[in-house]
Amino acid sequence: MGNTNRHVLSILVEDRFGELARIVGLFAGRGFNIDALAASRTMEPEMSRVLLVTRGDDTVIEQIIKQVNKLLRVRKVNDMAATPHFERELCVVNVRAAGPKGEEELERVLRLTGAHVLSHYSNGFTVELAASPDQIDSFLERLRPLGIRDMVRSAPIAIAKPAAESEAPADSSGALGATG
Repeated sequence: MGNTNRHVLSILVEDRFGELARIVGLFAGRGFNIDALAASRTMEPEMSRVLLVTRGDDTVIEQIIKQVNKLLRVRKVNDMAATPHFERELCVVNVRAAGPKGEEELERVLRLTGAHVLSHYSNGFTVELAASPDQIDSFLERLRPLGIRDMVRSAPIAIAKPAAESEAPADSSGALGATG
């Protein structure tokens, strides 16, 4: 029996009314859980991409993919776990960071993580970070001692690395250096 692992599924589907509901309904009807969900249009106006996070062993994931592929307007399902890919989430946090020491610590966290200040107000800051799910978890742990007032976190988005990117290490010496 396989391990129960996290999987990001990328589903290319016709951009039609009710298609997202059909996909979600399939999961609900079969007892599969969706941990996170994002949907958006693609560069092709008639298509949308649904990215969803689910968990299961290899057999369950294979069954999910087969069931989703049976939906009439689904064009392609890709398990991103089997593909070299980039994955990002967006996290926006209201944090207290009271006093000079709190502000100094917040600046340190921002430098370490690459997060940005969106707004400063009399008793805190609103900051954002776009990063991998593990980096977001670490960011939140670093902010916790400063006093998180509120936080919102997006569902992950993912894109396959181009074949050349997967085969050779990136040259990050130029101004457009890559980070994976």
